[in-house]
Amino acid sequence: MNSPTVLRRRLGGELGKLRASRGMHAKDVAATLGWSASKLSRIESGQVPLQERDAAKLLAHYGVSDPDELKQLLNLTRQSRQQGWWHPYGDALPEWFRAYVGFEADATKIVTFQCELIPGLLQTEKYAWHVIRAMNPTESAEDVERRVALRMERQQILERRDPPQLWAIVGEAVIRRPVGDAATMAVQLNHLATMADERPNITVQVLPFSAGAHAAMGSSFSVLSFTDIPGSVAYSEATTSSIYTERESEVARHDETFLRLMASSVQPERSVSWLREVAEEYTR
Repeated sequence: MNSPTVLRRRLGGELGKLRASRGMHAKDVAATLGWSASKLSRIESGQVPLQERDAAKLLAHYGVSDPDELKQLLNLTRQSRQQGWWHPYGDALPEWFRAYVGFEADATKIVTFQCELIPGLLQTEKYAWHVIRAMNPTESAEDVERRVALRMERQQILERRDPPQLWAIVGEAVIRRPVGDAATMAVQLNHLATMADERPNITVQVLPFSAGAHAAMGSSFSVLSFTDIPGSVAYSEATTSSIYTERESEVARHDETFLRLMASSVQPERSVSWLREVAEEYTR
């Protein structure tokens, strides 16, 4: 079943198409219904859940009368308001990161560049604990454990029957910087190498220091693609916030940047060998 995040995006897309097919402008529709233009914009972009009564108003305004179409769209509205699997984790998942987890759960392809740490989907439990503890030094041990458990739960998408294609590029600093003790790093790098070596849907490359200045200096990002909804989502993250964009030109720029990073990085097979070599260095 799709996540509420993706269902809201799909619903918003359908409502936007209905409005456009009627030749209506968003500001006029919003004014007629007594809404702000920003409310309708957030609904159509899938940023906010839609009340069923508001959906019924919109559909009536657009003149949708076919019983099957009405039923389908109202069912989609109800489904988009359901809680995601991550809801029980509460505050362990920041509000600004919830949309990403929803997109991630339904993505069929994920490309990610990380210059500071192993991607969350490929972290071991111990490595994740040290990362989360370092980023949340004042939190209780219980809260840190909940965040770790959430991260491990996210990785279940890689275990499903139809896992997403995951292509991860990490900077050399990621494999050189000790996170936790040497044993933690050795296990983490061997895990990363094993996932890339044994899982046909997972590719890992290392961007070496010798590449010098590169296409994503000082930034990390991900691009997520889907099969049942159009377009992709580009995502970048700061310490306490995140940026999402679905604008085609901006997503294309992220895609181009990733292609340049691929060209500057060590080839996948050699990257796997290199990861194992560095893991061995940590055990000495």
